[in-house]
Amino acid sequence: MPYEKRIALGYNDISLSRLVLGAWRLLSGPDRPDADNVAKLIDGAIDIGMTSFDHADIYGNYGVEEVFGAGLKRWGGKRDAIELITKCDIMLTTDARPTNRVKHYDTSAAHIQTSVERSLKNLSTDYIDVLLIHRPDPLMDADDTARGLEDAVKAGKVRAVGVSNFLPWQFDLLASRLPFPLVTNQIELSTMFVAPLTDGSLDHAQRLNYSPMIWSPLGGGSLFTGEGAQEVRVRKALSEVAAELGNADISAVAIAWLLRHPAKLIPVLGSLKIDRLKTMATALDIELDRQQWFAILKASTGQDVA
Repeated sequence: MPYEKRIALGYNDISLSRLVLGAWRLLSGPDRPDADNVAKLIDGAIDIGMTSFDHADIYGNYGVEEVFGAGLKRWGGKRDAIELITKCDIMLTTDARPTNRVKHYDTSAAHIQTSVERSLKNLSTDYIDVLLIHRPDPLMDADDTARGLEDAVKAGKVRAVGVSNFLPWQFDLLASRLPFPLVTNQIELSTMFVAPLTDGSLDHAQRLNYSPMIWSPLGGGSLFTGEGAQEVRVRKALSEVAAELGNADISAVAIAWLLRHPAKLIPVLGSLKIDRLKTMATALDIELDRQQWFAILKASTGQDVA
């Protein structure tokens, strides 16, 4: 296979599966999944090689972690066979958080501690493998935030920490206050959204040798359903490359386009259907050549590279 099945994060012997299952849609359907269904999802993902599961405290109106935790308890496998990632600091205005008068961010050490304790309880686990600060906070006191993260690691409640949606200089500020590395930055990137290729995010990752996690790797579904000029161009380009590869699935080609980047990206897949996950996982067997990769980039931007 052309790609590693796992990516080492470079701290505390932690590695993630190359493809991560994103749990944010767990409560988006008409029915609330029961513990048995979640346990089956965990087993199915592991069978594909996806042992890492991405969460955030806010997912499902602050409800996904608890539902997943019930399934994890029912699953009954060894905790060290999987990796749990979760995020904190977004404060939504919702009946689940009645004291929040306005949407805001909270990266204080006190909030990090409270959020970690709640996530541990909801996920039915003794530790979180990777804790991410979900969004940059304009009121972040880097020393205070670092203290909250360091305390969580020292207490054994979190094994490693990272960020999400940070720009390179925001990453560097927080990293400068920590005694251990930030192990990832979870950012948006897809054949439909290519800004990180030129805004310094991926160059930063290569310079510091960390692997970015990638959210919305299929453009939030617009890649398949959108009728705008960009969607039509990208679908056509993906279909042409898929045909060259022997009628590969275009979603797998779109994931392979991300895997081709030397920053060793870790896509977070949003489907909860095992068959779809299996199809997307075939991306691990697809190695695009440079011209195929650039043809897809051209389709996304509508022009040749400068």
